[in-house]
Amino acid sequence: MTTYALEFETVGKRLYRDNLISANFGNMSVRDGEGFLITRTGAFLDNPGEPVYVPLEGTAPEDASSEFRLHREVYLRTDHAALVHAHPVHAVAVSLDRDRVIPRDSEGQMFAPEIPVVVGPPGNMEMAKNVAAALSRARVAIVRGHGTFSAGKTLEEAYILTSLAEHSCRVLYLSEMLAGRPSGRGR
Repeated sequence: MTTYALEFETVGKRLYRDNLISANFGNMSVRDGEGFLITRTGAFLDNPGEPVYVPLEGTAPEDASSEFRLHREVYLRTDHAALVHAHPVHAVAVSLDRDRVIPRDSEGQMFAPEIPVVVGPPGNMEMAKNVAAALSRARVAIVRGHGTFSAGKTLEEAYILTSLAEHSCRVLYLSEMLAGRPSGRGR
């Protein structure tokens, strides 16, 4: 097993253990030379196997994750070195009626004071461009109704931001529910 495969598996197991993904939802990548290594299409992230190399220009291998376009676009437009895409339930729920998430918890306020919510069909260039634009000014973004994309220097850092986004969205959801306030777009 390569060092990258071990890192992918370690982070994938954390994502699964923390209920940030389920089944074979989500993907991860790391920048590598003139391209990046990404999980295979349909891979279970807690046992992803060897990642696939995708060049920044040209054709992607058929077994690369269907989200390779988004990862490529982020690497072309930013200096991020790793990406994690997950489907955390509270982040997805909160994204349904907001254009951005403003965390109320102290950790969220410190490390991700504003989380952009963007739109676009999964696997599509519209979503890829919207997420890349959001990640050029933030380290985590949520695609409305789909999931989070977190960027970092390493997969572990991107995982931490994924976990942070879910925590902040869970706190926000619960605080609004306890206060009896409905969520509202643009809050």
